[in-house]
Amino acid sequence: MATPPFIDTDPHKLPSLPVEAVEHGEVFTRRWVVDLVLDLLGYTPDKDLTEVRIVEPACGAGAFLVAIASRISSSCRAHNRPITDSLSAVRALDLLDRHVLRSRATVEAQLVAEGWSAEESRQVAAAWVEQGDYLLQADAGHRADYVVGNPPYIRLEDVPDARMAAYRQACSTMGGRADIYIGFYEVALRSLTPGGRLGFICADRWMRNQYGRRLRQMVSSRFCMDVALVMHDVDAFDDQVSAYPAITIISNQAQGSAVAADTTREFGSAQARGFVSWYAQDSPESITTTAFQAARMPNWFPDEDSWPAASPARLAVLEELTERFRLLEDDETGTRVGIGVATGADKVFLTEDKRLVEGDRLLPMAMVRDTASGSLDWHGTYLVNPWTAEGRLVDLAAYPRLASYFEEHGAALRKRYIATKQPDRWYKTIDKVDHRLTGRPKLLLPDMKLTIHPVLDEGGLYPHHNLYFIVSEDWDMRVLGGLLLSKVAEAFVEAYAVKMRGGTIRFQAQYLRKIRVPDPQAISESDQVALREAFDKRDVQAATEAALRVYGLAELPD
Repeated sequence: MATPPFIDTDPHKLPSLPVEAVEHGEVFTRRWVVDLVLDLLGYTPDKDLTEVRIVEPACGAGAFLVAIASRISSSCRAHNRPITDSLSAVRALDLLDRHVLRSRATVEAQLVAEGWSAEESRQVAAAWVEQGDYLLQADAGHRADYVVGNPPYIRLEDVPDARMAAYRQACSTMGGRADIYIGFYEVALRSLTPGGRLGFICADRWMRNQYGRRLRQMVSSRFCMDVALVMHDVDAFDDQVSAYPAITIISNQAQGSAVAADTTREFGSAQARGFVSWYAQDSPESITTTAFQAARMPNWFPDEDSWPAASPARLAVLEELTERFRLLEDDETGTRVGIGVATGADKVFLTEDKRLVEGDRLLPMAMVRDTASGSLDWHGTYLVNPWTAEGRLVDLAAYPRLASYFEEHGAALRKRYIATKQPDRWYKTIDKVDHRLTGRPKLLLPDMKLTIHPVLDEGGLYPHHNLYFIVSEDWDMRVLGGLLLSKVAEAFVEAYAVKMRGGTIRFQAQYLRKIRVPDPQAISESDQVALREAFDKRDVQAATEAALRVYGLAELPD
């Protein structure tokens, strides 16, 4: 990607990063973790490493470079090459002079220790390591067969304004409050030759957070996620940091099989070698040890909204279901997921007084408390409804009691943001009421719950905004309710959703839409009966057993 012409990319002229921000971005990687990344990349001495190019975008003190130097040395010995044949095999950058000098010294010392002359070692180190800003030199020789490293962890707001503006213009994925490492992923991926591979150990928040969405879209549409190895509990760095690290291996090719893996505190050098050995076998079998779990999936998740978080075995099951089944929200079955009405002033718009205003201006409302038992138990809440059946605001002149009530609360209603934007519509609710929804059978799901909790409204109530609803043209709502009550459906939501303190899950529309379901017509009559009965009895175990049959699963892994 070309740097904008008005930005001076000379690193000596660009404003320096604040010392405290740079120091915060430095997280030095342990040697065995470096070797793990290089092994997973396939950057090994049995290859002629002088014939490929590896780039280290932010070399720091040289943690990756010392391992790269050792491997290139062994490769040169094995292929009868002088070490000087590797002058263009490595390109390492860092923004800070002291890091450049230290990395060169580290490389030189390593090569001398490997038996190469001091003069050759110094020449190679000087050729490999240079000062520069990787994000602003995208056309300056980045083209690489491998990109490797531990990108700096620096929030964009901690970067001086001029440099931040340059970064945002150079890296289209760095939207919102992105961390700077997002840009390192983007530039590195763009630099890969066909079949080239990236291997970073880095925070994995980009796989799920909003600021990583553009990067996820880039990976999903153009690259192959080969390995996602979560290492949250592993002592991977020289200093103790709360970085939520994961190793990601991404290649410049169409998406093929992918490995999802997770580790425990027991994962160390020996266990890393065991993982590499399993990975190299290309076996479809999953593996579980006391130190790690791993599963090989035929594909990676295609959606850029968010990538799921779960055990490798469960991720493999979810990916397989994603391949075989349709989304819950689907035009063919006429199934839709939505949220109830938000008023912007519940104290005004909600009432239990049936005589408060004209009777046809009161709309029976389903509230979260009405769903607590698992069956709909209406407690008598009404919406003071300003909307006509056609979706227009009522003429207050035609409803004197409604007009008087709204004027009584006019000060509160008019100071709402939505009313300041449209002063002549000051008495509207935030959301428009769709009166067709009231009479339809629908499943209601509370926003926040420890477990998934679908409740059937046969028709007659309109949901409040703390309730999500599902309507469908084709589904028997009790059969669908049984599926949604199951642990299979819950697993989809749990993998994507935000978890609150105490384990409460947000069952929001974007997560409910991740659920995959079979064709309603493909469910056998006996399974339909089992799902209806499980839903009516609120029997989660029976619902799960029936759902496993419907989905063709023997079990749902933890």
